[in-house]
Amino acid sequence: MGDVQDAPEVAGAAGAAQATIFREAMKRFASGVTIVTTVDADGVWKGFTASAFCSLSLEPPLVLVCQARTSTSYDAFMRCERFLVNILGEEHQQLALEFARSGGDKFAGGRFEPSRVSGLPLLPDALAVVGCDVHARHDGGDHDIYVGSVYSCRVRDGAPMLHFDSRFRELAEGEAR
Repeated sequence: MGDVQDAPEVAGAAGAAQATIFREAMKRFASGVTIVTTVDADGVWKGFTASAFCSLSLEPPLVLVCQARTSTSYDAFMRCERFLVNILGEEHQQLALEFARSGGDKFAGGRFEPSRVSGLPLLPDALAVVGCDVHARHDGGDHDIYVGSVYSCRVRDGAPMLHFDSRFRELAEGEAR
């Protein structure tokens, strides 16, 4: 495989060509996988899979997560005051796929329970759960960016689910867990 010096650089590409090379570039960034949850105005649990999640600030503790505007739970997240970020372990691949699909009752499998702090849907065996008050919402093109002010965290040991090159991956054997 050639190094980056051997790869053609596409500058000033238009339309579909630009979108294709941009997608290819973004596939080269490994990220963790999360399921973000909230409740809508009627108390119905809502959620979506997100790999666009990161810490933003330590003081005050802030995180950001991005959601596609085409998501079936988009309206609920645009109106919510709180959300949970459930950081997935490598054993959660099927669950991540279910929450990435549009429609259907994503919570039908009974794997989530109400958080004791907020009542929001919490995955008990997530590697970490980060509780957030909505701090800000920003336009992000075809996505919206939610900044969350962290009010609670819980963690457990385990190996993370990773997403790289449009596939789920695992840490190599012997990596720190």
